[in-house]
Amino acid sequence: MSATRRAAVLGSPIAHSLSPVLHRAAYAELGLEDWVYDRFEVDEAALPGFFEMLGPEWAGLSLTMPLKRAVIPLLDEISSTAEAVEAVNTVVLTADGRRLGDNTDIPGMVAALRERGVRQVGRASVLGAGATASSALAALSRICTGEVTAYVRSEARAEEMRGWGERLGITLRTAAWEDAAAAFEAPLTIATTPAGTTDALATAVPDRPGTLFDVLYEPWPTALATAWADRGGAVVGGLDLLVHQAVLQVEQMTGRSPAPLAAMRKAGEVALAAR
Repeated sequence: MSATRRAAVLGSPIAHSLSPVLHRAAYAELGLEDWVYDRFEVDEAALPGFFEMLGPEWAGLSLTMPLKRAVIPLLDEISSTAEAVEAVNTVVLTADGRRLGDNTDIPGMVAALRERGVRQVGRASVLGAGATASSALAALSRICTGEVTAYVRSEARAEEMRGWGERLGITLRTAAWEDAAAAFEAPLTIATTPAGTTDALATAVPDRPGTLFDVLYEPWPTALATAWADRGGAVVGGLDLLVHQAVLQVEQMTGRSPAPLAAMRKAGEVALAAR
């Protein structure tokens, strides 16, 4: 059967992306036999040209780095969620030719935490200050009633995070990375740093930790996540985030709800285990 609807993930590099696995699993579970989902290596320079070649069969795009901000000028409209962090990871292509941008990372984080019973916290910590950290702050603006502390490596990063905190209406203070072990005193810690960055902190996990949200999914588990679980703390991982944000993408692109969370997670787990 020839495909009638198309979607894809774009980014550079893109070969590692699990998005095709997750979206295809959703299509199979939903019986969408005429839908296909691909991946394309696209950098910022190539993005406008890619958009120009999209035909009416295209339903949506998932975007990863470095395209989440570069895509904004190419869109007709972006959601308030995407606008809050100046990052779009989801583009829905409508029947009348409009390009609508959204950010499902933020509600995906909130949903992943809610699934583990974390609906509201009095304070929280964020490790890191990159693009994912701003999404973490936006998620915390919805569930944290008190102060958020961001642990960063430079004053420039600290200033950037304080700017995001002000923009998002969060009571935010910054602290030096050298003091990052203090992050674990909060009931919720979100680690947004690259692989290996938090390994040295594994020995600092307290005896009764709260919840750790480590956004990495490969390699998994991280040293920090392992130490956290060994001490009885709740751990939310990067695959949880990836699946929950993909669920929202599938629902927006296909118009079918609810998307099959369990089937998508299982497909992701199988794919990761095979690597």
